[in-house]
Amino acid sequence: MLTERSARVAAAVKLHRHVGRRRAGRFLAEGPNLVEAASARGLVRDLFVTEAAARRYESLLAGEQAPVHVVTERAAKALSDTVTPTGLVAVCEVPDVRLDEVLTGAPRLIAVAVEIGEPGNAGTLIRIADALGAAAVILGGHSVDPYNGKCLRASAGSIFSIPVVVAPDTHAVVTALRAAGLQVLGTTVDGEISLDDADLAAPTAWLFGPESHGLPTDIAGAADHRVRIPMAGGAESLNVAAAAAICLYQSARALKRP
Repeated sequence: MLTERSARVAAAVKLHRHVGRRRAGRFLAEGPNLVEAASARGLVRDLFVTEAAARRYESLLAGEQAPVHVVTERAAKALSDTVTPTGLVAVCEVPDVRLDEVLTGAPRLIAVAVEIGEPGNAGTLIRIADALGAAAVILGGHSVDPYNGKCLRASAGSIFSIPVVVAPDTHAVVTALRAAGLQVLGTTVDGEISLDDADLAAPTAWLFGPESHGLPTDIAGAADHRVRIPMAGGAESLNVAAAAAICLYQSARALKRP
C-alpha cells in the first residue's frame, strides 16, 4: 500500500500545481465520473484508490487498463483537492489538441473564452459548449488552465468530449477562425448589433470575455461584429457562462434550420 511519502504519490501530488502539469504533460482527475470519462478517451496512466474506494468502484476498476495502486487515506487526501476526497484519483495524459486540427473539420460553431481566469466559469462554459454541439472551445490569452481541478469538475466530464484548445495569442486565433470561413462575433455590453438581429445561420465563432471587464478592446475590435444580449431587467451584465449559454443556444438553433 502506497503512502503520501511514496515516490509515485509524491510525483502525482505535484500535478496540483500548474507548473507541475505543464512540465509533466499530465493532470489529476478525481472521482468516478471524471475518471470514467478520461478512461474512455484512453488518457489514464495511473490510478490511485483507497481500499474502501476500491470496493465502491469495483466495476469501474475492473475494466481499467492502467496500473491501479492502493493508497492510504492520508495519501488519498494529499492527492485530492476537494473537501471530501472520493478516494479515487487518476493521473492522466494531457491530450494534444491543436487549433489547425479543429479547423480542418469545417466547424460550424466554436466558443472562444478570452482571458477567463475563474476555473468554475471556464469549466461551465466547456460543459455548455459540449451540450449545444460546438465543435471546440478555445481558451485564449491568459485564461485558466483547463486541467485545473475546479475547471475539470465544473466541466462535468465534457472536457473529455469536446476539443479544448489553449491558445495564448488570441489575435492569431481570430485570424485563423476567419480564414477557416467562420464569422467572428464578440459579445459586448455596447454591441452595435442585438443578438435578436444577428445573422447566426453562418458558421460562427463566439468570443466571450470575463464579466469583470468584458472582452479586451482590441479583441472586440477584431471581431466581424460586436453583439449585445438584450436585457429587459436591471442587471448590467451576465456571468460569462450564462452569456455563452444564451449565444450558443441561439446559434445552435439557427444552424439547425433548413
